[in-house]
Amino acid sequence: MITMGRLVLILTFMTVISHVCFGQAGGGSAVFRDGQSVTPQANERAKRAVTKDEMPPTATSMFLDASVLINVTADEYVAVFGISQEGATLEESSQKMDATIAQFSNDLRQLGVGASDLFVDFVAQNRIYGYEVAGDLAKEKLAGFEVKKNVSVHYKDKAFLDKCIAAASRSQIFDLIKVDYIERDIDTIRTKLMEIATRVIKRKAANHERLLGIKFRQPQVYTEKYSSYYPTDMYSAYTAYESEDMSTAYYRQKFTVQGARKNRTFYFDALTAESFDHVVNPVVVEPVIQFTLYLKVKYETGQSKPPAPARPKGGKPQKRRAG
Repeated sequence: MITMGRLVLILTFMTVISHVCFGQAGGGSAVFRDGQSVTPQANERAKRAVTKDEMPPTATSMFLDASVLINVTADEYVAVFGISQEGATLEESSQKMDATIAQFSNDLRQLGVGASDLFVDFVAQNRIYGYEVAGDLAKEKLAGFEVKKNVSVHYKDKAFLDKCIAAASRSQIFDLIKVDYIERDIDTIRTKLMEIATRVIKRKAANHERLLGIKFRQPQVYTEKYSSYYPTDMYSAYTAYESEDMSTAYYRQKFTVQGARKNRTFYFDALTAESFDHVVNPVVVEPVIQFTLYLKVKYETGQSKPPAPARPKGGKPQKRRAG
């Protein structure tokens, strides 16, 4: 047992949230792009910002809006793997690259990947420099060459990615850069979004007329904003752990603290239904593409007229006496 006078050990629960993109759906491309999963939420809030023309509503006009979300599973996918090979000469690094790609391509063909579903993209060719130390001088000099290429693999069955990753590992390829999600019929999705948003606004107008007596005239479209969010930008990560901490600066300066490695967990951080009037396919159990529409219309209005006084039988309506 260690006693250090005024040293106080405080048990703290620390949950560190970092918005980074990773996981099977995103690949490694977004690991260094902090804040990606925050962007969709911020973008949706920005759509709903009230302009100066809307504050306050006038006596003869008002705005009605609708926010709609559709969750769609992708039709197809494209996985992109990064390959890097080094050598003492450019020829050596190129030969290593060719051998790696040949083995990977052969394994993919055995899995049923056709030539049209596979593409090799030349990315970069670099010199590699190192240091040669002589006495007290460290002199930089050419140490070799590096060749970089990307291999794109197109597939339709989402379960195929696991087989593709296994084939890549056999070729010593461990960098899954990203996975693109592809939806072919975006026009149909946008049409459906507009149909649902229109129904929502008409329902709101009918409720206002029935409950508040507001008469709506022909509307004008004021805002029509579509957005789409793909899984690559929708992953977040968090690290949850409990740790002790030294409460005074004196002891923190006296001791060198070596922290333990904390395991990060990644999850698909999709837009939720809370800020939408209508959600199609609200249950999300796998990474999906999220399509949204914010529709705002301007109505010219007029208050409903009070009912006319009842006419007595056989005569004109009686006038009220003053006082």
